[in-house]
Amino acid sequence: MKRRQPSARQLKDWDRRYLWHPFTQMQEWTQEDPLIIERGKGSYLIDTSGKRYLDGTSSIWVNLHGHRHPILDRAVKQQLNKIAHSTFLGLSNPPAIELARELIRIAPKGLSRVFYSDNGSTAVEIALKMAVQYWQQRRPEAGPKHTFLHLKLAYHGDTIGAVSVGNIHLFHSRFKPLLFPTLEAEPPYCYRCPLRLTYPSCAMACLEPIEEILKARHRELAGFVIEPLMQAAAGMVLQPPGYLKQIRELCTKYDVLLIADEVATGFGRTGTMFACDHDGVTPDLMAISKGLTGGYMPLAATLTTDEIYQGFLGTYEEFKTFFHGHSYTGNPLGCAVALANLTIFRQEKTLRRLSSKITLLARWLKPVAAMPHVGEIRQQGMMAGIELVRNKNTRESYPLNAKAGHRVASTARDKGLILRPIGNVLVLIPPLSTSTEELKKMVEIIRKSIDTLGET
Repeated sequence: MKRRQPSARQLKDWDRRYLWHPFTQMQEWTQEDPLIIERGKGSYLIDTSGKRYLDGTSSIWVNLHGHRHPILDRAVKQQLNKIAHSTFLGLSNPPAIELARELIRIAPKGLSRVFYSDNGSTAVEIALKMAVQYWQQRRPEAGPKHTFLHLKLAYHGDTIGAVSVGNIHLFHSRFKPLLFPTLEAEPPYCYRCPLRLTYPSCAMACLEPIEEILKARHRELAGFVIEPLMQAAAGMVLQPPGYLKQIRELCTKYDVLLIADEVATGFGRTGTMFACDHDGVTPDLMAISKGLTGGYMPLAATLTTDEIYQGFLGTYEEFKTFFHGHSYTGNPLGCAVALANLTIFRQEKTLRRLSSKITLLARWLKPVAAMPHVGEIRQQGMMAGIELVRNKNTRESYPLNAKAGHRVASTARDKGLILRPIGNVLVLIPPLSTSTEELKKMVEIIRKSIDTLGET
């Protein structure tokens, strides 16, 4: 018997009654009319009433080639004809093997091993655990290296280890009793420089305190965790050219592993396949997820070097095994669609075709940057953060309870564009496949929506 489809009204009632949404104040949610996305096509999301919205967030930074891409659809269907899942503990499968080979071919040179998981947070957790166990087994003479350095305003996921190396007070402060201690350093937030200096005359003076920490504490530091080039959830905080390269040099100098969180920045978002490519940097460990499957399936991976991999080899009774895994590790469906994702990059020359879009996006955002309630626009590739301010001259921020970003995003939604702000920062991360006409329309809706701030 065919199941009767619930009406849009029923779905909304059931949503309010049964669901708990992430990063959402549910008291407010249950008083609103929930937007329920039923379908997607290309750069558009389509709700249960048939209304179309441009996907300005790539469905939270995961979609690359548009919704319902035929190559990705076909990959899932073909794999379903074989098997949906089998365990990766003690077994393997063809898509996982082939994907690992392809990932190593495109990854920064020197990364040679792939460990699968389910999402960005778990990929970071794995990197942290690998780093700590590596120092215990490969370099026991180095002493108890089990602490991590990270930047302030960092966000690396919501599991306990990832939160421990994070620093977004609103998200993380309540969980402090659960976290392990870490070391923090100021990020290169040039618009609001904590050193009150100006780039480039500052000569990246923010690196000096980082070197001081590494010099004083390197004997206990297992790794330095960093989002390369762009701290995304911090509000699209952009690092100056060469910053990451100097971080790499400092980590090498003080014998600290560099852990690159490329969950948000990977797979073309910054204009290159990985953000590390801009500075020609190879991290010791690299976490990837989000765009890995083109926005189709939950899948993540932690890539590492042969040096670290060798540290886990030994006889059975030595118990050097990395005792970590997930039920859906190496899921064949996810790996199959991830392989198809990389096929699209090659066939459609995705990275090559991005250059002109990135230039046009910068041109169209320039008038937005001049608006009275816009403090700064930070763009790298197809990632952009538009910081809203109450006073452009003093850079005074809106208080969070003013919900400036939320108000603008709500207006944009009414005009047919889905955005998800981070506090006072509007985040625009469209699918890489977005046409120039669609991109221009997104920016125009944003401009008109920001204009409404002056009306309140």
